[in-house]
Amino acid sequence: MTVRDAKGAWVVLLAAILVAPAARAARPEYHVERVIEVARAWAGHPVGFDLLTRAGRQFVAFYDADRRMTVGARRLGEDAFRLVRLPERIGWDSHNTIRMAVDDAGFLHLSGNMHCVPLKYFRTAKPYDVATFERIESMVGREERRVTYPHFFRGPKGEFLFTYRDGGSGRGNQIYNVYDPATQAWSRLFDEPLTDGRGRMNAYLHGPVKGPDGRFHLVWVWRDTPDCATNHDPSYARSRDLRHWETAGGKPVALSMTVETPGLIVDPVPPGGGVINGNVTLGFDAADRPIVSYHKFDSDGKTQIYNARFEDGRWVIHRATDWDYRWAFGGGGSIEFEIRVGGVRAGPDGRLTQSYRHATHGSGTWVLDPATLKPVGRAPSQGPRVPKALGRPESDFPGMGVRWRWSRGESGETGVRYALRWETLGRNRDRPRKGALPEPSALRLYEFRLP
Repeated sequence: MTVRDAKGAWVVLLAAILVAPAARAARPEYHVERVIEVARAWAGHPVGFDLLTRAGRQFVAFYDADRRMTVGARRLGEDAFRLVRLPERIGWDSHNTIRMAVDDAGFLHLSGNMHCVPLKYFRTAKPYDVATFERIESMVGREERRVTYPHFFRGPKGEFLFTYRDGGSGRGNQIYNVYDPATQAWSRLFDEPLTDGRGRMNAYLHGPVKGPDGRFHLVWVWRDTPDCATNHDPSYARSRDLRHWETAGGKPVALSMTVETPGLIVDPVPPGGGVINGNVTLGFDAADRPIVSYHKFDSDGKTQIYNARFEDGRWVIHRATDWDYRWAFGGGGSIEFEIRVGGVRAGPDGRLTQSYRHATHGSGTWVLDPATLKPVGRAPSQGPRVPKALGRPESDFPGMGVRWRWSRGESGETGVRYALRWETLGRNRDRPRKGALPEPSALRLYEFRLP
């Protein structure tokens, strides 16, 4: 049996892809080279920690056993982190992720513990020295009173950038700042917000992601209220410099981008149509065409995954699944996802794959027909995995799960990867839990070596 791509350029033998499960080679496991006990960490609910490796050093940020925001540093090769507490304490909100970055001069920047509250931003007074973190009261001085989702990243020319949502769910704008290392001052990357809900909605963004074509690509959904069922209209835009934006067809777009801006909506899914923020992802096919992946309800009210590709000047919607299942999500607060969908990836041979996870249909990686973007088989999982024992909670407290945070940055060590591991209860819609709580979890740094 064969499939052919849209241009008839290559043929894949599915017999070589659809390997029977019993015949698949077992994925190799990482070798554990070293384990460092970092501290005891808060385990009452999950929230994002951070791990950064840079210039022969490693930095960690987390909430400790007393819920205090804590940072640590070590030189690679050392067996312990030097820990420093910052004047922040987390409540029950799983939105309150911590994010760190290092600028070109070695100064550390940190932001976190925010969900629609004033900006919380720290910077070290000395390069690479976590003991010198100082609170900076503002970056620019406006649109900093209701901040969520901090994120540091680099621009096309290495610019040091920071983005966040200003406002609340259903009433927010996306703000971008750029840093001047000479003056240690922040300014707006552009005068207007990137996206503007005009007081009626807000955009939940995935990206910007630098694609194989050298452009930055951005996808998002709009949301009308704190109720996650009110997400709608998966949308897309692209840019070469993050300052000037355009549609998938190359038409310039003026800022701020709104739901009414022509040419941005990929699929006009209405509120209540089964699309959710956090599950709109971006990928590319072998011809570098963008593919927006998401789920929505089909005509029978079942939840299906769709892959939308920009083809011949328009978005073509390809249905990927035929599941007899409805994920009827709704309400506010952080929720556990019953479905996850990854972005489409093109391999060196042009083969397209896509990862997924489903509450009843399991998880894995599909091989997609390059013309229809519909699964035609399953690909074996790629790369090594962590040892199975590390995926099981050590705690016997009911409901505990394992959390991982893989390091960002480069260590310069060939074949080595670093990750944080800890355990927590699941999300509780950002509400306090009643009754007994688990003991703080062991937060450990694992040094893995490729097998």
